[in-house]
Amino acid sequence: MESRGTNNSNAISQARCIHASRLPEYRTPFGARPCDSHTELFFDCYREASGVTLCYTYGLYKFSYHEEPMYRVSGSSRYHVDLMLPHEPSILFYWFRFKVAGDCEDLPEGYLVNRPEDISEDAFTAPELTLYYGAAADTADGEGTLYREPPRVGADEDKYPYAFQITVYNKEFKTPDYMKGANIYQIFPDRFARDTGFNVEAMKNANPRPERVYHEDWDEDVDIYGKPETGYLACDFYGGSLRGIKEKLPYLKELGINILYMNPIFEARSSHRYDTADYLNVDPMLGGVSAFNELSREAEAAGIKIILDGVFSHTGADSIYFDKFGRYGTNGAYEAFRDGTESRYRSWYNLYRTADGNINYDSWWGFPDLPNVNEDDLSYRNFIFGDKGVVDTWTSRGADGFRLDVSDELPDGFIRQMRSTLKAKTNGEGMLVGEVWEDASNKCSYGSYRDFMLGNTHDSVMGYTFRHILLDFLCGYISAEVADSRFEGFRERYPSQAYYCMMNLVSSHDVPRIMTMLGKPCETDDREIQRGIEVDAGDYDRCASLARMAYAFQNAYIGAACLYYGDEVLMQGYKDPFNRRTYPWNRLTSKQTETLAFFKRIAGLRKVNSCLRTGFYKTLLAHEGAFAFERYLSEGRDFFGHQGTGARKIVFLMNRSEKPLYATVSDSFAGTAVTEITGDWHPPLSDNMIFGGTENGTLTIGLRPYSAAYIIY
Repeated sequence: MESRGTNNSNAISQARCIHASRLPEYRTPFGARPCDSHTELFFDCYREASGVTLCYTYGLYKFSYHEEPMYRVSGSSRYHVDLMLPHEPSILFYWFRFKVAGDCEDLPEGYLVNRPEDISEDAFTAPELTLYYGAAADTADGEGTLYREPPRVGADEDKYPYAFQITVYNKEFKTPDYMKGANIYQIFPDRFARDTGFNVEAMKNANPRPERVYHEDWDEDVDIYGKPETGYLACDFYGGSLRGIKEKLPYLKELGINILYMNPIFEARSSHRYDTADYLNVDPMLGGVSAFNELSREAEAAGIKIILDGVFSHTGADSIYFDKFGRYGTNGAYEAFRDGTESRYRSWYNLYRTADGNINYDSWWGFPDLPNVNEDDLSYRNFIFGDKGVVDTWTSRGADGFRLDVSDELPDGFIRQMRSTLKAKTNGEGMLVGEVWEDASNKCSYGSYRDFMLGNTHDSVMGYTFRHILLDFLCGYISAEVADSRFEGFRERYPSQAYYCMMNLVSSHDVPRIMTMLGKPCETDDREIQRGIEVDAGDYDRCASLARMAYAFQNAYIGAACLYYGDEVLMQGYKDPFNRRTYPWNRLTSKQTETLAFFKRIAGLRKVNSCLRTGFYKTLLAHEGAFAFERYLSEGRDFFGHQGTGARKIVFLMNRSEKPLYATVSDSFAGTAVTEITGDWHPPLSDNMIFGGTENGTLTIGLRPYSAAYIIY
């Protein structure tokens, strides 16, 4: 990619008005910054401009606005300011303001103010315009654009025009090293594996409920009807268990996995278990606490950490704490309110009577099976964070961290207390990941910016933004230029400690599987139609190639690569519950077996080469359907200054297009760059990748359509 160096900055400033937040000649150092540090900002402005001013506002729940005059660099139209960043973790937005004559020749089209014809040129005084320079979407190097009005940055405002952003994070922020560049495997526990001692009758008797549906056949499709008397309640079970997972630990090791993330395992009524019934016990259907203890011990011996799914914004109506159906006999909040008695859980919920005398209560998104919890209630917090509470109990049993369900629906104070408690219980090594679907660095909810990327709450978040960008690129909805700009935008806004721990995913229990999405299915909410959605046979090979490319990219890019169970064998499935089908252990096709071998081979690269886990990053090429970047060590050390192992540099190249492509890559560390790419192919292809000879310090390779390659130095 073209880079505008400082040696020609004066020429640029004479011709253009520009600030590019990702180039060192305009902002240094790069990206998010710790509190009390400094950032230098440079702005090339029109030569006739006056009153060039840096405008900025910073804060979190409340913002403070300020203006600072910028100083012209001698002999140029470049302006500069050295900004000391806030002492408190905060979000800082900035933009530039200046004035120009209305008929200044440098103004872009649309900003020119014409001189009236009946006024002579000598008598005419050009009006003065106030212009603003702010951020723009999907531009190379974070280059901004001109606006006629200042950016809007209020939590409840439409954020257009855009402002530039600096994330100012806690200077003590540090995340566990084992999460940086990790290989994560996500399991939906009921659907991954039965243990060798599985018994159908034992499954039915483990924790019986009249509304439950039991699948005796592991390969049977998921239920979408439920019992006739209840309708669909997501209460169908296959008997996957924690001991089944334990028996598959060797399989996970073959995939290079070092972190196991499980969807909820606490006792609950449904098979998804997001309706918690008992936070302190493993669901009997999964084998109980003893099964978790066995899994924890063997996972630790295998070098695999365990992250649990924590659902703390709501509980189940059928639970110890609420007990709407009277199945627990614990004097839960619902029955206590109904009977006019008292309950230790009463203050956790907001129950009330309607005008007609019926009992009602706040619930998650209006689902009556999921009553909301008041997370600021001190009794509830003591239950979660206190001695022998939820965090204490599970860390003592061997859990290494939590993924927080619906983080943006939890108060910041609750998440801060969760992180501090978790760190205290694990000597600072516990991992806290949040479910955030949008940009966590400037996420707004409930009328405020959220404290998500400032080093106080989450260690990192789930990479739904990563998935969105990568899928859009692979499906051809955006170009490599746009994809690179969006990836670089997140790298700029997230602290490195968090970005290297991003749970980058392409599938999950909440979204359609990647193989299905690559087939570009039509949107539908009809479950009967959803059941039959799968990739057309004639398009299967193309989609399979793209799915493998997605994992190869994920495996090479910054962050933790999260593999949703079954993606390694190209499982298909549209929305819930079809993305939660059982793993096809004994019925893999030859193509699935080949893909599994591919996944194991690629995972091995990440395992032995630290540059792919914690190395530096540089985009080499982003052009239409071609994307190339390098991960490298600098003088043998990674981004965090640790001694690296394996290759000193790995270049990743990907061709999403329908035509074969050539790329020429420098064979020297200092000058690595993709310098040529064409659609002409000679000699003919014989594999996914052909290596040409090295000539004049360059390596020429060819990529087949829908293929990717690693070049290891």
